[in-house]
Amino acid sequence: MKRAGVLGSPIAHSLSPALHRAAYSALGLDWTYDSYDVTEAELPAFVGELDGDWAGLSLTMPLKSAVIPLLDEVDEVAGLIMSVNTVLPFGDGWRGTNTDVFGIVRSLTARLTEAPRHATVLGAGATARSAIAALAELDVREVLIVARRPEAAADLVRLAGSFGLTGHAESFEPSRELLARDIVISTLPGSVAEPWAALAREAQGTLLDASYHPWPTPM
Repeated sequence: MKRAGVLGSPIAHSLSPALHRAAYSALGLDWTYDSYDVTEAELPAFVGELDGDWAGLSLTMPLKSAVIPLLDEVDEVAGLIMSVNTVLPFGDGWRGTNTDVFGIVRSLTARLTEAPRHATVLGAGATARSAIAALAELDVREVLIVARRPEAAADLVRLAGSFGLTGHAESFEPSRELLARDIVISTLPGSVAEPWAALAREAQGTLLDASYHPWPTPM
């Protein structure tokens, strides 16, 4: 029986087991999928014990960057944004990829009615890095990075530049102006997003909330 699972810390809130088990059942796969509370310090030992029984791993915070040095190969986009959320068998080793970018692009494309040019990203973690890559695929020209830590926002501005986007770091002060964009992507945890929620409801653009816990989220 093949095994798979999602790693992170904390992990109890993850819906990945329910989603994957339902998919395996629909596909007739006799696979298991479980959640594992794994910290950055524990990750090397966990990856080192992977064997042929494993079909792959999903990764969430805080492991999306920490896993990269432990892998045999990382695909181009995941390497550029330094964020891996999926690990798959690769020859005798393991390969990292990122499905967040694809998911963000598909989700936004389903809602957009015209070509977007200006965007705002709330947050500066691993999911925000995926959001930058997704915005580049959508031919967005300019992105505002709103984060609590100025150094993290500056890092994302540099990342945006590497994808050909003009990036600007903004202070973490909720305002209508920062949300008056073609696209707003929130990667904020629910409680942190609360001050932005009322303003977001007034915005005319397309909002994507990457958080799903607690549900419904403030956004």
